[in-house]
Amino acid sequence: MKRLLILGYLVSAALVLGSGSALAGSGSATVSIKSIGGAGKVLVDAKGRALYSNDEERGGKVLCTGACLSFWKPLTVSGTPKGASLPGKLVVVKRPDGGRQVAYNGKLLYSFTLDKPGKVTGDGFKDAFGGQKFTWHVAHPTGVKTAPSAQTSTSPYPGY
Repeated sequence: MKRLLILGYLVSAALVLGSGSALAGSGSATVSIKSIGGAGKVLVDAKGRALYSNDEERGGKVLCTGACLSFWKPLTVSGTPKGASLPGKLVVVKRPDGGRQVAYNGKLLYSFTLDKPGKVTGDGFKDAFGGQKFTWHVAHPTGVKTAPSAQTSTSPYPGY
C-alpha cells in the first residue's frame, strides 16, 4: 500500500513538473523573510512557501536532479532574482537542464512539494536519490538566530 501511495505521488509530481511553469518561476523570483511558527524567520518564495537548501550542494554544483525534483522544487528565474530586503546575496546558478536556479549566500534554494504556505515540514529531512544523499534545512536569512529543528531524519509521510 505504501509503495502505491509513493508511486501515485511520484506520477502526479512528474505531471506537475512536466508542465514547465510549475518548475520554473515566471519572470523574477521574489525571496522574502517570513516568521513561521516553530522555525523562526525563514526565506520564502513569492507564494509564501518556505525555501530550503541542502548540505551537499556547494560552490554552485547542482546535485538535486531526476527523482530528487519530485520532492524538491528548485526556485528558478528567467530574469534577475529579487530580494532587496535580504541581508545576504541572491545569485543565479545554471542547472544541468538549462534552468536558472536562485542561490542565497552560495546555497541553492528549493521548496518542498509537501509544504503549504506558512508551514515548514522538510527541515532536517535526510533522503537519497540516485545514490546521492541529501540533508535538507530550511533557509534562514544571514545573521538571524534559528529555531531548533522540529523535524529529524524521520518523515511523517509513509514510505518517504
